[in-house]
Order: sequence, then structure tokens, then C-alpha cells
Amino acid sequence: MADGRPTWQGHLRLSLVTCPVAMYTATDARGDVRFNMLHKKTHNRIRMIPTDPDLGPIERSDIVKGYEYEKGEYVVITQDEIDSVRLESTRTIDIERFVPAAQIDRLYWDNPYFLVPDGKLAAEAYGVIREAMTKEGQVALGRVVMHQRERLLAIEPRDAGMVAWSLRSRHEVRDAASYFDAIPDKKPDAAMIQIAQKIIEQKEGPFDPEQFNDRYEDALRALIKEKQKGKGRKVTAPEEPQDTNVVDLMEALRASLGKAPTGKATAKKAPAKTASKTPARKKAG
Repeated sequence: MADGRPTWQGHLRLSLVTCPVAMYTATDARGDVRFNMLHKKTHNRIRMIPTDPDLGPIERSDIVKGYEYEKGEYVVITQDEIDSVRLESTRTIDIERFVPAAQIDRLYWDNPYFLVPDGKLAAEAYGVIREAMTKEGQVALGRVVMHQRERLLAIEPRDAGMVAWSLRSRHEVRDAASYFDAIPDKKPDAAMIQIAQKIIEQKEGPFDPEQFNDRYEDALRALIKEKQKGKGRKVTAPEEPQDTNVVDLMEALRASLGKAPTGKATAKKAPAKTASKTPARKKAG
């Protein structure tokens, strides 16, 4: 049984095959610790009052939207003008093409949604599309309008269902070359690489999400519980790791090789329910 209300409802269409579907957000941010801004003496919730630097506090009805095209220079856009270019929600995901998942750079993968058949009559057509994609080892690309924005979706089979990933547009992904060009092209020492490889082998193991809790969130929750009980708590910042000098790099690698725990022996096996029927996406080059 699906938990919560669907983010989107409509139809999935492959050529002449159509079935009703619903999309549910696959992640849950309700567990995040969030703070409100309070006055330090009264503990009253602080209200943010819109303020003009020349006029002081202003009414929200006097606020308009502006796009900064140069520093300090804006073009004002009215709500009617925004509405005039708003995309119509077609309520249909048209599959435009199929591609191998490995061809989509991982920088483009954004938010996951569970894509499920909406009603018993939709199950057969949904199953045909999913099984055909599984056998071909392909993901489907389609478009959807959500929250007045058109988004590209990558749909992949997973277990008995499908997951739709929203993809970032090319304008949202920065060019890696501008960040990596300054890295020296000199190859590291081959002996050092071999030692580093052995350290990696010692730490190999299956991915188990149960082993990777957000320790900061856990610490915040523990702190909040203690504060609720009226207890104080001394907070100690962890020590910053020291940079490894180039001269000591080989020595540090050898020392690491001797103390590295064996991940193969200690890591738990990942739960079977997290496994996907599609091949794992390869890391983009």
C-alpha cells in the first residue's frame, strides 16, 4: 500500500500502449532535524518582515518579481506574464526514447519517484512495459510537467515496479573541466598506487545503507532529548585531520596498509529488497 498522497497522477504512454500511473516521492525528509528561529528571551517564533532598504517595512502586496540580468539591474515580470508562458499539465508521460542507463552522466540524476500502476486495470499494460524494458536493459526517457515546470524523466525497472528519476537540465550541470583543468597531469608513483589498491581491496564490501546513518543528525536528536530532560551537555568539536606531506606519503600508505580493516569480513550483506533488476549504473567517465 502506497504511503501518502501521490506527487503526480496521469498516464504512461508507449506508442499506442497507455496505462494510468501515479508517482510517489521515493525519499523522505521528515526525519531531518529542523530548527525554528526564536527570540532568545521570550522564545517567541520570529516573523520575517519584508523590508525595503529605503522605505523600511513594506506590505507583501507591494512586492513584485524581478530578474537580475546585471549587478543591481532588474527586469520586472508580472504574475500575468509568468502565467502566460506556464506549461500546460498534459497528465501524460510520453516515452520518447530508450537509452542504456550508463549513457546518462550521474551528475544529471536528481530525485527518485516510485512510478506505480494507478488501479487494477492498469497493472497488465504497466507490467508489459516494465518487463520489456528489463529484457532490453534500457531506461525510458519522457517528459512530465510538475509544479509548473517541465522535467525530463528517466524511468527504470526496479523489482516489481519502476522508478522515475527527474533529470537535471544541461543548464543545471556545471562543466567539470573548469574545475579539474588545474590538476597536474603528472602520474603518481606506481608503487604508491599499488599500495593504495591493496588498501582498497582490504576495505571492499557490499553496500549496506543500514551502516551509513547521518551521525550529525543522530547527535542532534540525542542533544535535543537531553535538553528536553533539562540536562546539560558539553559539546566537543572533533579534531581536524592533518594533511599528509608528500615526503611522508609512502610511509603513510604503508602504515595504512597494515592497519586497514578487512571490509569483506566485517560488512553485512545488503538487504535483498534493495536490489534492482536493472544493471547498476556505471560511473560516468
